[in-house]
Amino acid sequence: MTEATILAFAVVAFIGIATPGPTVLLALSNGSRFGVRRAIPGMCGAVLSDFVLIGAAALGLGALLAASEFWFNVVKWIGVGYLAFLGLVLLRSSGSAAVALDRTSHSADVAAADILARSFFVAATNPKGYLFFSAFLPQFIDLARPQFVQYVTLAIVFATIDFVVMFAYASFGSRVAKFLRSTASIWLDRLCGGVFLALAGAMAVYRRATN
Repeated sequence: MTEATILAFAVVAFIGIATPGPTVLLALSNGSRFGVRRAIPGMCGAVLSDFVLIGAAALGLGALLAASEFWFNVVKWIGVGYLAFLGLVLLRSSGSAAVALDRTSHSADVAAADILARSFFVAATNPKGYLFFSAFLPQFIDLARPQFVQYVTLAIVFATIDFVVMFAYASFGSRVAKFLRSTASIWLDRLCGGVFLALAGAMAVYRRATN
C-alpha cells in the first residue's frame, strides 16, 4: 500500500467522518453535557466501532447484509430503536449547559462505560456502516498483496481521523455550553434529540439495495 493510496483514503475518510452524522452529533452532545474529558469514553466507543465495522467488512459481513434482507432488517431495526431511545433521552433532558456547569452532581450519574457503550452501539447498529465499508475499503486494497495488513492500516488511519474529529466536535460542544443560558441549553438538547429521532426515521425507511 503506497503513501499516495493512504493519503487518498485519509482525505475521503475525513470528509465522510466530518459530515454530521449520529456519532459526531453524539460527540457534540456529550461535549456539551459532560465536558471534553468526560466525553472521551464516547470517542473511544466510536473508535472501537470503527474497528468492528472494518473487521466485519473484511470478513464479508457487509456482503451478507447486502444479500440477506432478514439480517439487514435485524441490524437496521436495532439501530432504529437505539437512535430513537437516545433522541427521547435528549428531548427529556434538563439542559446541557446546566449539566456542564454542575458536573460533580450530574455527569457523575452517567458512567464512563455508559457513554462509551452509547457511541459504540450508535455506529455498530447502523447497517449502512457495514455496507459503506464493504463498498469503500476494497477500492484501496491491493488484491495482489496480503490483505490483513492493508485492512489494519486503513482501520488505524480511519480510527485516528475519527477520534480527532470527535474531539473537535466535543470541544465545540463544551465551549458552546459555557455561553448558553439554561433555557437555551434545553432547546439545544431538544434539537439534538429531534435530529436523532429524524435519523431513526430515515434509517427505518432505508431499504437494502436489490438487483
